[in-house]
Amino acid sequence: MKQENAGALHLPRYAALPTMGLYLEQVADYLNTQLAPLGDVRLTSAMVSNYVKHHLIARPTKKLYGRDQLADLVFIAVAKNVLPLADLRVAIRVQQNSRFDRASAHDYFCQELEAAVQVVAGGAISPAPHTQTAAQQMLHDLARAVAYKASVDRFFAATHASQD
Repeated sequence: MKQENAGALHLPRYAALPTMGLYLEQVADYLNTQLAPLGDVRLTSAMVSNYVKHHLIARPTKKLYGRDQLADLVFIAVAKNVLPLADLRVAIRVQQNSRFDRASAHDYFCQELEAAVQVVAGGAISPAPHTQTAAQQMLHDLARAVAYKASVDRFFAATHASQD
């Protein structure tokens, strides 16, 4: 069953992320806007601060968050909804230490997630994974898990809204 707007996800590629640093509140607002098509994928300022405190992302420079931190936060915001914390830590290390540079790793994950959302929404045929490594397969599977969870969440939100 095709869902309206369910496949309308387009995340900014690394080169399109803001070049000037963002303050904490701006980071949360910016990323929540970008991730809105996924439904319940959200970040708060407190969450971002905790990710810094627990060394999941680098500390801001003069209270400003740059592209690397934004790219890491996109990944964390998406993955935290389907992974327990211990696995999230491993997934972050895999993403940050992939054979790609940071920009390519971010762009690869965005492509995988967008493709998964399109497939789950019924707007695309599921292509054979282009994976070459175990880490790429994990990222492919993670993107699918997030897309399916967002689809299920939309179903129940619509069901609850129709009962009100």
